Amino acid sequence: MQRLIIRKSEFSNGGCVSKRIYTRAGDKGKTGLLSGERIDKADPRVEAYGTVDELGTFLGVAKVHSSNRIAEYIHNIQQKLFLINAELATNIGTLDPDSPLRSLERITSEDVEFLEKIADELSEELPLLTNFVIPGGTKASAFLHVCRTVCRRAERRIVQFAKSYPVNEELIRYINRLSDLLFVFSRYENRAKGDGDQIVSREGTESMTKE
Repeated sequence: MQRLIIRKSEFSNGGCVSKRIYTRAGDKGKTGLLSGERIDKADPRVEAYGTVDELGTFLGVAKVHSSNRIAEYIHNIQQKLFLINAELATNIGTLDPDSPLRSLERITSEDVEFLEKIADELSEELPLLTNFVIPGGTKASAFLHVCRTVCRRAERRIVQFAKSYPVNEELIRYINRLSDLLFVFSRYENRAKGDGDQIVSREGTESMTKE
């Protein structure tokens, strides 16, 4: 999970302070959870939140190439992904009853419904799709397709992790809906800033125009 740790160094004659980003704590293949435990970096929990972190990073790339409307949605989603990572990086079973981590904001059904609402609104503005889309077109659309596939992988990692540990069901639903929404985002960007989507038909490939 993304971290920035600033530590004081030993004071020299000048009393300088080091702003080291590295901690050396993970040199033996272990990492720390928010709940305090040290676990293996290959643990399914780390695979889950690490892939979500990857998704958030790719969304950042897509955001800078997207229209203002989609960029604003992406920014909101990135903030939700930080909440998801906090959930995944916390072992609730080991927390003290009065731990402040128990009150961390969690993904809810309202968050899932928000994604569905956006997807429905944008889909109404797009032509009906009956064929497979070839990823590409505008830069924003191409990057959003990458985000979609990373999101699917994040979902697989979380579902695998959930076989062994309890995971918020709304969190899983959110990631599932998000991959669908990212597909809609990609189509919207190709329509707004390009010539539409290129689709695969029985006759080969063809472009869907804006009309």
